[in-house]
Amino acid sequence: MHVRGFTRHASSGIAGKTRGTFAGLIEKIPYLQQLGITAAELLPVFQFDAQDCPTGRVNYWGYAPVSFFAPHQAYSSRQDPLGPVDEFRDMVKALHRAGIEVLLDVVFNHTAEGNHQGPTLSFRGLENGAYYILEQDRSRYANYSGTGNTLNANHPIVRRMIVDSLRYWVEEMHVDGFRFDLASILARDASGHVMPHPPVLWDIESDPVLAGTKLIAEAWDAAGLYQVGSFIGDSWKEWNGRFRDDVRSFFRSEEGSVAPFADRLVGSPEIYSHKEREAEQSVNFVTCHDGFTLNDLVSYNQKHNEENGEGNRDGMNENRSWNCGVEGPTEDPAVERLRNRQVKNFLTVVLLSLGVPMILMGDEVRHTQRGNNNAYCQDNETSWFDWTRVAQHADLHRFVTLLIARRLQRDVEHERQRVSLSQLIREANKAWHGIRLGQPDWGACSHSLAFTAEIRKQKLRIHLILNAYWEALDFELPPEDEKGNSWRRWIDTALEPPHDIAPWQEAVPVSGQTYRAEARSVVVLFAALDSVGNALSLLRSSWPVGTY
Repeated sequence: MHVRGFTRHASSGIAGKTRGTFAGLIEKIPYLQQLGITAAELLPVFQFDAQDCPTGRVNYWGYAPVSFFAPHQAYSSRQDPLGPVDEFRDMVKALHRAGIEVLLDVVFNHTAEGNHQGPTLSFRGLENGAYYILEQDRSRYANYSGTGNTLNANHPIVRRMIVDSLRYWVEEMHVDGFRFDLASILARDASGHVMPHPPVLWDIESDPVLAGTKLIAEAWDAAGLYQVGSFIGDSWKEWNGRFRDDVRSFFRSEEGSVAPFADRLVGSPEIYSHKEREAEQSVNFVTCHDGFTLNDLVSYNQKHNEENGEGNRDGMNENRSWNCGVEGPTEDPAVERLRNRQVKNFLTVVLLSLGVPMILMGDEVRHTQRGNNNAYCQDNETSWFDWTRVAQHADLHRFVTLLIARRLQRDVEHERQRVSLSQLIREANKAWHGIRLGQPDWGACSHSLAFTAEIRKQKLRIHLILNAYWEALDFELPPEDEKGNSWRRWIDTALEPPHDIAPWQEAVPVSGQTYRAEARSVVVLFAALDSVGNALSLLRSSWPVGTY
């Protein structure tokens, strides 16, 4: 979530003075409660340089820190010296009262001082060689961040500053956790080499004040270091970039995408099982602030960043997107139906996969940036949450709300007991299928999959059908149990609203031995379970080769 973007749009209904501020966000907390989210991860709120962008534009995202100890003044409706501090704390308290945690996106990998031509604001004038990683001749800055400079995070003074900053936001501002931007930079030494045991990361993890604080790493940097699955430490969760890529590939029907997709669905054990960590180490997402929105992921084949003033050279070129047949907005109802279906497919997988689900602000109402996949300098309606879309896409909003509501009812005993992902998978009664029971097709040309699992404590069987093929397919269904408990349909993304998803208690029975999954759709069925260890036990060996 972007603090300013959430309420800055005129359609927010927030008074002009408080639109785009911490106070404005407080007024919209009921929306977050109704949606059902349990934590808000805020884009940078440290004081940043709004001029760090192309001429005539404004730095909107805030990844240009000036101070690591001050809330951004422009996000406060009060401009007196204590206004931003008091208003930020009021926001945190209000979110906590609503049962919502507050996580901050923190930028300890670079500052707004930029390269050798950048402004001198603080550290450059204090002790340039201590605070920054310099090239060998010490006349230029190492640029592992892609923004001109790199903080020398493992220098003793810089380490102390980073930990002091985190302590301040926990002790004085009462936040619940942090997401570390380009966190892999914190593993580099003064020469830029990757350290096996980076002192600053262990300082953060072992600090008693930060005990119990959520720590999330963006486990890569702009110079090619990629540590998803191998980030240092025992308490860090990770943005799972491979989840994003493999789920995108599956739903745009890429060859060879079924086996990786299956791994992501069950917590990415290929990546994480070696650590014997819990499933929640993986933060699963398909979209974030950096890249296409979910609407644009299914509406554009190419980025359209011309408004940024950089000749469309900025932003990622490879987005694994598919426009469903038309580039950009269309009035073709068939294309629009397909796009809506694809959006629901993505959201269903994000919310139901093992791990921590994360969605991007506005994706629940198909927010669009008109194909801009790098809107860091678009402090305007390109980026702002358009509240008229809540009514315009009420069917999708309802879909997401019901998905989250069911997620909140899941069994969390394995989290309290710190059961590892590997143990969870070993002990689960589960089976993979293709269109025939127990016969999954892991081949390169396969585009469909089914999965059955038992949730014993809730006495449920769950059956997922995932059809990324461009034609409808008939899938065999597991038989009823000994008590004759039949399957009930919770989700079928191919159906028109409100039949696409039902309130859990109102799911309709499904008859027959097969279920027709329409092209590019996701189906979720469930059945009561009165006896454990039914026919699933006969099918448990059919997992992707080499994955488990």
